[in-house]
Amino acid sequence: MVKVVITKSTVKGKKYTAIFYDKDKKIKTTHFGQYGADDYTLSRDKEQRTRYRNRHEKDLKTRDYKRAGFLSYYILWGESTSIKQNIKSYKSRFNLS
Repeated sequence: MVKVVITKSTVKGKKYTAIFYDKDKKIKTTHFGQYGADDYTLSRDKEQRTRYRNRHEKDLKTRDYKRAGFLSYYILWGESTSIKQNIKSYKSRFNLS
């Protein structure tokens, strides 16, 4: 099972970093979320979330849950305004630990 650890990003201009591990070996690091920009967890604006999701639905066509577009779509613009709840839902959706 793939494990993901999500922390604040150390990269200028990004909000978060997701590090993916398989059997304790790092397989990918993805920085996501534009620093300084609103997201649903901050704005709590459902219409803004709907517009974002409509615009970025194409990002899901890659079917690669490790990409920044997936992470932003499900974590920053997820169903909840709670980042913790969205991370939990993301992990559950993609069978991650």
